[in-house]
This record gives sequence, C-alpha cells and structure tokens, in this order.
Amino acid sequence: MSLFQAFVMGIVQGTTEYIPVSSSAHLVLVPWLLGWPDAAFTFEVLVQWGTLVGVFVYFWRDLWDMAYSVVVGLARRQPLATDSARMGWYIVLGTIPAVIFGFLLKDVFEAAYAAPVAVAVTLFGTAAILMIAEHFGRRTRTVEDWGWLDSLIVGSWQVLALFPGISRSGATIGGGMLRNFDRPAAARFSFLLSVPALLGAGILAIADLLGTGALRTELPALAVGFAAAAITGYLCIRWLLDYLQHHSLRVFAIYCTLFGLFCLIVALIRG
Repeated sequence: MSLFQAFVMGIVQGTTEYIPVSSSAHLVLVPWLLGWPDAAFTFEVLVQWGTLVGVFVYFWRDLWDMAYSVVVGLARRQPLATDSARMGWYIVLGTIPAVIFGFLLKDVFEAAYAAPVAVAVTLFGTAAILMIAEHFGRRTRTVEDWGWLDSLIVGSWQVLALFPGISRSGATIGGGMLRNFDRPAAARFSFLLSVPALLGAGILAIADLLGTGALRTELPALAVGFAAAAITGYLCIRWLLDYLQHHSLRVFAIYCTLFGLFCLIVALIRG
C-alpha cells in the first residue's frame, strides 16, 4: 500500500467509524472499487486506533472521571458509589459480548473481509437496524437512566458489527435507541464503548504483525493512515453529536442502501 492510499484509507476510516455507515465495509469496498490492493486486515484494525484519538480528545474528561472513579471505588470497596464509576463498569460489561464472540469466531470475521460482494449486501443490514431503531425507539430516556441491562443489550448489538458491513456505531446507537434512549445518549455510550473494543482489536493486530515480522515494513503506511483517521474521526464525532440533536438516522440508512446497491451493480458489470 502506498502512502497516498494509506492517507485516503485513513480519511475513509476516520469519516466512517463513528458516522453509522460501517467503516469496515468502506475499508473493504473503497479499495475494491478503485482497483487498489486489498488493505491488510491488520492495517484496517490498527488505523482504527487513529479514530480512538478523536474519542480521547473529545471525551477526555468523561474517560478520566470514569477511570478515576472506578479505581477509587475499588479502593474504598464501593465500586458503584458514583455515576462515573457506574458508567465505567457499564462500559466494561458492554464490552464482554464482543470479546467472547470475537475470540471464538476470529477466523470467521477475518475471512469475511475477503468477500466484497457479501460486505455490500451486509450494508443493507446496517440500513435495516437504523430504520428499525428510528421507527420503534421512543427516545424517552437520557444518559442518566442508563443501567446494567442496557449495557449488556447494547454490547450484544456490538457483536453484529464484527461482520464487515454492519456498522459498530450504527448497531450500538440503534440498540440504545431500541432501549428507548434519545439519539445523543445512545451515541455517547456507543462512542465510549468503542474504546475497549478498538483497543483490544488493535492489540491483537499488533501481535499478529510482530508474529509475521511485518511491523517495520508496514509502519510508514500505518503512521499516515493513523494520523488521517485521528483528525477526521475527531471532526466527525463533533459533527455527529450535534447533528443527532435534531436529525434522524434515516439519511445514513439511505446512504448504506444506495452504496450497497452501487457496489452490487459494479460487481455485476465486472462479471
């Protein structure tokens, strides 16, 4: 992968990680449409770390408060004494389903990245989740109403996003809305939930690179893609949280449907 391609793919990753249109689908389909070499699975996972920078910058106070409150709560044997401590544990609880299924079915999920047509079809699943959430979610609850069952259920929705084409943010925001949270509350939890998920996936990807001895070779492209994803990811978080104050997710469902159809048409034309 050239540095220019890494730069473009970093922008693609940063733009689509938190906007609910599936970054994994775009990381598979954009190179396929442009005739570029497929991005290595480890590249795709590690560039996702760039988008974590956006989360850390935007939510640094929330993340600090949660980490501090969890540690202090454990030291005082009152782990759920504060709202920040409870939210920290809710994030941990919500991460467990994806960890279990990601470990058990790692090879299955990785293999799915090699099937662009299947990824395009899976985008329809993201569109369906968003439309269902908009139709059935009553949006009567706020972030103060979050509980352990909400975390476990939303975390279970995140398992679907292990398949490329199912948006992680779309699945978790949609899952939160189906628990009747308003859009900003569902999005906030979704973004915070991304931290352990993306960190864990990145650590496994680094281990794979170290095992193959390819880290030094891939490092320049990874650095360019990481920086591009970090900047665009932060900007998209700011934009999306503001957008969801007054707008629905339907426009993203329409985009996923049209992009998926376009890719299928291209596949038919190419034969």
